Amino acid sequence: MEKIKLGIIGIGNMGSAHAKNITQGKCHEIEITAIADIDPKRIEWAKQQGYGESVVYFDDAISMLESGLIDACLIAVPHYDHPSLAIECMKRSIHVMLEKPAGVYTKQVLEMNAEAEKHPEVVFGMMFNQRTNPVYRKLRELVHSGKYGEIRRTNWLITTWYRPQAYYNSGGWRATWSGEGGGVLLNQCPHQLDLWQWICGMPVKVDAHLHYGKWHDIEVEDDVTAYVEYENGASGVFITSTGDACGTNRFEIQMDKAKFVVENDVLTVCEYEMAEQEFSKTNTKPFGNVNSKTFKVEIDEENPAHVGVLNAWADAILHGGKLVADGREGINGLSLSNAMHLSSFLDKEIILPLDDELYYDELKKRIATSKKKETISGGFADASDVMGSTKS
Repeated sequence: MEKIKLGIIGIGNMGSAHAKNITQGKCHEIEITAIADIDPKRIEWAKQQGYGESVVYFDDAISMLESGLIDACLIAVPHYDHPSLAIECMKRSIHVMLEKPAGVYTKQVLEMNAEAEKHPEVVFGMMFNQRTNPVYRKLRELVHSGKYGEIRRTNWLITTWYRPQAYYNSGGWRATWSGEGGGVLLNQCPHQLDLWQWICGMPVKVDAHLHYGKWHDIEVEDDVTAYVEYENGASGVFITSTGDACGTNRFEIQMDKAKFVVENDVLTVCEYEMAEQEFSKTNTKPFGNVNSKTFKVEIDEENPAHVGVLNAWADAILHGGKLVADGREGINGLSLSNAMHLSSFLDKEIILPLDDELYYDELKKRIATSKKKETISGGFADASDVMGSTKS
């Protein structure tokens, strides 16, 4: 069987999790041939994990990319380095799988996407593993079916991201503008922001209220309430926090002819007998309501999660199959988080598409006063300086 020769940049929490899945035989068309990390301790640790005697280890990413040992690369490093390393892969016609988020600010991600357009031979994927969840895939199918009319309202309350102070104390780069580029929106919520736009589409207006270090001793946001409007006049609310010890994950979509709710991995449908507009015009009872039936959608499929994303990527490289998420789509969810930040920074409503330069300028102001003074190389230095640090 032909296999992809994979290099991994960053053998921290996520890089090692992917490596474990591959070495356990869950990705039959992928073999690890090289690993790069700037932390000698992580390299020594990796050598003890049984990734294979033929795996070659590097103390910087560029040397690995130049080695000729790989034809595909998985990037799992701190956020600022994502676009610059992806670009380095593309320039060498190396296929790319990028961990979320696509980057910290849309300006750098636009540059990455522009480079991707220059290299159609490169299969560029994003690790949006929540798109493999059959519950969300079914929800998207129902919303896009045309059977239920248009979206009227979307609400996502996602506060199951509780983190104690010890979590933020575990790494100097965590929860700083220069080290991570944001808080709960950029670290914990990229999957939800991606699913939100993947299922409901992109809004045209964002008005957000963010609290910085409300529940923790950190400089970035740990509590968010955002209001959005869509082109058709629908509205939406996105609420998240890392401060709720007993949080909730509830996604609700109100449409003309149905209400959908996802909670506790269960999709519930409340299906109306007729569209609300039609009922309201024809009903004669002051307190009348449209007849409806409520049922849970039976989901028999399993969620392949990260393994599913990697296997689809391998299939796309070797056989021309379809990716779970094209890497260029990563800018959508990032545009939402950048717009929420910018709305908070400027205390005003933000119109999308985002003003990429304005956001970048505002971000740099916060980096200048960040507790972690040194910036991640991929964000603010030449790509040639990138060494490939560890995301943990």
